[in-house]
Amino acid sequence: MNLLVVGGGGREHAIIKKLKENPAVETIYALPGNGGIAADAVCVPEIAATDIDAIVDFAASHAIGFAVVAPDDPLALGCVDRLHAIGIPCFGPDAKAARIEASKVFAKDLMKKYHIPTARYEVFDAPEKALNFLKTASFPIVIKADGLALGKGVLIPRSYEEAEAAVKTIMEDRAFGDSGSRVVIEEFLTGPEVSVLAFTDGTAIAPMVSSMDHKRAGDGDTGPNTGGMGTVAPNPCYTEDIAQVCMDTIFLPTLAAMRAEGCPFKGCLYFGLMLTPDGPKVIEYNCRFGDPETQVVLPLLKTDLLTVMQAVENETLGQLTVEWRHASAACVILASGGYPGHYEKGKAITLPAALPGNVTIYHAGDKLADGQLVTSGGRVLGVTATGPTLRQALRDAYAAAESVDFDGKYLRHDIGQRALAALAD
Repeated sequence: MNLLVVGGGGREHAIIKKLKENPAVETIYALPGNGGIAADAVCVPEIAATDIDAIVDFAASHAIGFAVVAPDDPLALGCVDRLHAIGIPCFGPDAKAARIEASKVFAKDLMKKYHIPTARYEVFDAPEKALNFLKTASFPIVIKADGLALGKGVLIPRSYEEAEAAVKTIMEDRAFGDSGSRVVIEEFLTGPEVSVLAFTDGTAIAPMVSSMDHKRAGDGDTGPNTGGMGTVAPNPCYTEDIAQVCMDTIFLPTLAAMRAEGCPFKGCLYFGLMLTPDGPKVIEYNCRFGDPETQVVLPLLKTDLLTVMQAVENETLGQLTVEWRHASAACVILASGGYPGHYEKGKAITLPAALPGNVTIYHAGDKLADGQLVTSGGRVLGVTATGPTLRQALRDAYAAAESVDFDGKYLRHDIGQRALAALAD
């Protein structure tokens, strides 16, 4: 079977490596892929992940037996709908279901209508109305661009002055383009954060191992929000009791709500949760695998990934037992200096000649230039290690990260420390 994976980052590399484990897989095409993914798949760099016409034409002419649409933009643009229209089975939600991420307003209104626990919120389509509301608000507060913004469209001002600047950035300067035509302003929740990705065929659901993301650029959770500087799994704050509460009050009600709205969700549904003093609440939904959560979750999957994805597509997930390894995983992101602000590209990357068997380097933002891997993005590599304990996984991930070199390499040095502290409590 020939597979097609839409996307070209670390998440897609993790998906491709896992799909390769199935012996029935012949060729995996990555559109566009990247320099490092080229070692595991046939990359087609001239086709962007958002070029839906070209993706469909390529799939039709290359005997694709199954497609995985990984990033949010092509999902929101209806890539799955178009591939289904030419008879190609796919993993991922259709455009109507992808609204659960593509529109923060849709997601918040869905939760309000179906009594799914989340932060209190208001929606504004004009800056002056938002600013009038903020004059009477308590801080800190959360301001979100309505649409997709590469994981960076959430600002947390701690004063009215910062909030005023945030509204200007999103709604007037259009830092996130048309995604900022509306904003959601919501209360600031406190508590441990948990990411739970889940396979679902619209009715049945199989949650993956929980994880803990590290969004801030600097050690000690300082600096601007990024797409994610590292992850660990499982998240020690997410106990079996809390998992059951989430299943009963969030996961199953969300699937039921999407069915009731005429847009059943099939694919990977990502639940960004806050474990507040009042119980678990939804911070956000994503309509796809998280990045870099995928890089710690999929290495712990025992069941064949393609088999799971096909069960989702065929709506037979309820007949499949999805099994996970009893182990821990840690991912340390190696970024370009200056990320998430300005950074330089084209820096030569030196990788270790060999890696321990429990370590994998996922390629996110690099390309091949005359046979040499060079940096081409903000988050360049994700170094993941698995181990019997989180402490060992972290030690091995950091040891491997130190053996990678490129000019301007930047990483956080405290990935997993909050999780270790939680384990010690």
